[in-house]
Amino acid sequence: MRTILKNGESALRARGLRLTGPRKVILEVLRGTESHPTAEWVHRMVRRRLSRVSLGTVYRNLRLLVAEGLAAEIPGPHARFDANLAAHHHFTCLRCGCILDVDGPLAEPHAAALRGRVAARTGLFGRCPRCRSSRSRRAPARRAP
Repeated sequence: MRTILKNGESALRARGLRLTGPRKVILEVLRGTESHPTAEWVHRMVRRRLSRVSLGTVYRNLRLLVAEGLAAEIPGPHARFDANLAAHHHFTCLRCGCILDVDGPLAEPHAAALRGRVAARTGLFGRCPRCRSSRSRRAPARRAP
């Protein structure tokens, strides 16, 4: 379940932030996806509506949204952003790198218990469903007689 405030304008105003066009669109783009986009992806989507927005503007506003508690940043080699502010884990596919939300408490006593819950709820254990199904469609390697 995604916990996201519906009205971006009221969320920005409630925190005393100016309601600029780019800021509003950046928040709308981020809230409009269940993926965990990079700043570059957000920039491409924002430019469809506001063609003159720079990548620097997107980065600054994403960092501001994170600082104000309107978004979260997922650390990694390429920072990704998340508008889902409910307590949840992130599952990262080892093959393609996609990130999926997994509901659950943030404090887990045992990693094995978490892996079991993730596998039971989503069928994931290291690879996302798309990567798992593409692997099963490949022809098995032939053995020499």
